[in-house]
Amino acid sequence: MKHNLKILEPEELAESLPQLLEEAEAVPLVISGSSMTPFLVHGRDTVYLSGVKEPLKRGDMAFYRRENGRCILHRVYRVEGACYTMVGDAQTQLEPGISPEQVCAVVTAVSRKGRLLQRGSFWWDFFETVWIRMVPLRPLAGNAYCFIKKLLGK
Repeated sequence: MKHNLKILEPEELAESLPQLLEEAEAVPLVISGSSMTPFLVHGRDTVYLSGVKEPLKRGDMAFYRRENGRCILHRVYRVEGACYTMVGDAQTQLEPGISPEQVCAVVTAVSRKGRLLQRGSFWWDFFETVWIRMVPLRPLAGNAYCFIKKLLGK
């Protein structure tokens, strides 16, 4: 089976996304950048984007366009009226004021370390429900992880 593979920059993808989502149920996007670490790793993992069918809720991952035109994949930290506050899994700085109109797509599946994950899988649920609540503690958690890793000599 022959596939037409075209690599797009995130901003190009955002422009093409409505048409791509008409042609396919989900559109793959290889992760670039480190803001969604530790759940998603740059160049290794792929997310599958689908059209937004209902309002987002805390923990959902969304592909959205900032006011400056840059496209980002982050998680919903808080829903405030008609707007979302977003944050990456590796970040502590919140980004408030994202309107539903800025959201291009929602993540419905992830290929992580070569395994397909969806809602209901352990790691998906952990990052969606537990990790999102640990934003203020993330630096501490990272330091503890590095300390234990060093202690074990790995």
